[in-house]
Amino acid sequence: MGRDFSTSVLGSISIQLSHLISYTPSSSIHQRHNKLKMALHDLILALKNVPVWSVLLIIAPLIWYLLVHGERKRKEKAIRLPPSPPRLPLIGHLHLMIKEPHRTLQRLAQRMGPVIFLQLGGVPAVVVSSPEAAKEVLKTLDVHCCNRPSSPGAEMLTYNYRDIAFSPYSERWRERRKLFISELVGSKRVQSFSHALEEQVEQLIQSLSCLPPSTTEPINLNEKIFTLIDGFIGTVAFGRMSGAKLLKYNMFQQVFSEAMVVLSAFSAQDFFPASPISRWVDRFLGLEARYRAIFSELDAYFETVLSQHLSPGRVQVQSDRDNLVDVLIGLWKGQGKGQAVTKDDLKAIIMDAFIGATSTSSVTLLWAMSEVIKNPRVMSKVQSEIRSSVNGKLRVEVSDTPQFKYLRMVIKETLRLHPPAPFLIPRETTQHVQVLGYDLPPKTRVFVNVWAIGRDPACWKNPEEFYPERFEDADIDFQGTDFELLPFGAGRRICPAIPMGLMNVGFTLASLLHSFDWRLPEGMAPEDVSMEGTGRQIVSRSTPLYLIPSPYISGQTKLY
Repeated sequence: MGRDFSTSVLGSISIQLSHLISYTPSSSIHQRHNKLKMALHDLILALKNVPVWSVLLIIAPLIWYLLVHGERKRKEKAIRLPPSPPRLPLIGHLHLMIKEPHRTLQRLAQRMGPVIFLQLGGVPAVVVSSPEAAKEVLKTLDVHCCNRPSSPGAEMLTYNYRDIAFSPYSERWRERRKLFISELVGSKRVQSFSHALEEQVEQLIQSLSCLPPSTTEPINLNEKIFTLIDGFIGTVAFGRMSGAKLLKYNMFQQVFSEAMVVLSAFSAQDFFPASPISRWVDRFLGLEARYRAIFSELDAYFETVLSQHLSPGRVQVQSDRDNLVDVLIGLWKGQGKGQAVTKDDLKAIIMDAFIGATSTSSVTLLWAMSEVIKNPRVMSKVQSEIRSSVNGKLRVEVSDTPQFKYLRMVIKETLRLHPPAPFLIPRETTQHVQVLGYDLPPKTRVFVNVWAIGRDPACWKNPEEFYPERFEDADIDFQGTDFELLPFGAGRRICPAIPMGLMNVGFTLASLLHSFDWRLPEGMAPEDVSMEGTGRQIVSRSTPLYLIPSPYISGQTKLY
């Protein structure tokens, strides 16, 4: 009897509920009203002789489900998410982020618009690909879009987020950034580093000048430039007492390349942070062990450097007193401005200095030389400017670079076409915001595709052409106020080391173009120069750049 009763009631309720939800959106209001009346009438008759407690016991879960389901649908309709491409089960749009995502998402933006929604595993994300959308994220809504998403790799390598680039937004981060700018990468401090850069560039020029004048053997410019920038950053960071030789850079470069992979945030925990299984997946794939190994290598280097700087028997020469580590140690010991700086803070900031300055400066220099050698007209024009401006001096000086107007255009055009990082480091919303009318819920990951913005035909005429003269009459710069050109970002998260990076690139490029005439290997034409890139976080040339340098001899030379 009880079983028949339950079956009868449940069957009747199922029929009535199916009536309630069976109408389609195209049904008229009158038809829906009649169906609702009939369904309620039949439901009342079916439950007429049923005890009240039984009705509540059976119907309560169904009512709860309908209410929750209805509320969820109402919220989905109320929120206007950006357009989104078809997604795959479980991983969503992760497959779009594997190979050259900046190109893939540029093509999607051309079809779907400048703001696109992606479901990256369990993480909601948007990609913005226009100056207008970037301005909203980086300026108008900056305070609500300036957080960093958590990442196990970044957390480990930055000593639990004690750096500047990857740390979440907080009062502590703001104080640390002020300290970093005022004490380490401000304009005055950068000027004090100029002698170290001039020495490293001089060593490079001397090594290239020793080649036989009639040589036809090309040099690997990648190796030369990475060694130069590594040497400069090593001297600036560690002083003459260690320099580049202390760190055995062949091995050190490999470790830092591994570190860039870790910081690119592509693990199961990065995209399924709420799932306890994700950590086991990373362990099974060996990612956690890889993170620990890289961290141990870097930490051992930094410990060695700090130990030598703290050694009581260390003899410090005058020119060493401006190096980054000594400045940080002074602050750590309370000899600076009394800031609360820990030993791990020192290591995390040194990490930022190497990752940021070494990789971005080297990559930009190589892209600039690639574009110049590929465009002989530009090469001739920029060399003429530099050589005529230095008045016959044997070498370019750092103080000469502000007068090289066309060289600055060449650098801008290089950064437009080849921003070192095609995406700015991802941001995360701290509350609900709207970008170009689309809703972004809290904890939405935000990617700014600066590579696509730099090639947007709505902003740039003939965007794929390397044409520095486009900046001749255009008041556009890369300081974060012009959203058509964002290689260093904008807003609270703009790169704080722009002065140092510009000095590295501008002076080194000017020196190479002034001191040498460059040509391609025999049998190679300018159009044969490969411009393919590789990398996710930092996009560098996929193949080394081989060139033949010939020392330039001016008709009238004089020393400094």
